[in-house]
Amino acid sequence: MNKVIIMTDSTCDLTKELIESREIHVVPLYVNFGDLSYRDGIDLTTEELYKKVDELGFLPKTSAVSPGEFINHFTPFIEQGFDIVCINIGSKLSGTYQSALIAKDMVNPERIHIVDTNNLSSGVGLLVLKGCDFRDQGLDAGTIKSKLDEIAPRVRSQFAIQTMDYLYKGGRCSALSAFLGSVLSIKPIIQVNDGKLDVYKKAIGKMTRALDYMIEDYAALYDKIDLDYVMITHSIAEKSATYMKEKVSEIGLPKQLLETYAGCVISTHCGRGTIGILYILKA
Repeated sequence: MNKVIIMTDSTCDLTKELIESREIHVVPLYVNFGDLSYRDGIDLTTEELYKKVDELGFLPKTSAVSPGEFINHFTPFIEQGFDIVCINIGSKLSGTYQSALIAKDMVNPERIHIVDTNNLSSGVGLLVLKGCDFRDQGLDAGTIKSKLDEIAPRVRSQFAIQTMDYLYKGGRCSALSAFLGSVLSIKPIIQVNDGKLDVYKKAIGKMTRALDYMIEDYAALYDKIDLDYVMITHSIAEKSATYMKEKVSEIGLPKQLLETYAGCVISTHCGRGTIGILYILKA
């Protein structure tokens, strides 16, 4: 049986420490300010992203990984004798998954296995960590893909948006909605459902109200949650992260409660202060 490499893209929003310690190979998406293109997490940090937006007054565009780039990442591992499990942002959210499929067929379709997470951010990251666990248990690449395909629909991802400014700038809400959101202090909570983003609750007032909504949902599902990994992921929202970690710990401490940080691509779409809790339900 061939060795297995776990590969993902930069939207997984895992920390550098997790990526290095679990031997994960990450392929970056791109953030583009006009003619200037930056590799997510390599050429540009989230802090630098927000600074540029403030200076320039407009949001960048994000772009998927191309098939050619995936070919460049796949080929060396195949030549070294690895089989590849590539776990990507959902196919309904980015063209990255389709690019990976094209590259797979051009490099070695039998030894490359592509997982459509139907998710984003550390919803992808949760599946990446599960994939690493299966790899470390000695499972082959095909079996790992099959197991991740079964788990993917059970990943629960939700994020509270602190400001609607980025949603407005990115064309995801109207000027009126953004204005009313600001006046009424509305904090929309976005949930990933079947690979799409839906507003499933709206909190009015302080950000802690939105955080409490998400914690209440987590507590209600607690007995059904796979406690191997629970993620608190945010875009420069340390105070909110501390609050959520304390609340999660009060409900019951997971085996690993991980704080991770939204990269440039995810932050471009959600804005500073966004925070989410992500977990997997048991079968």
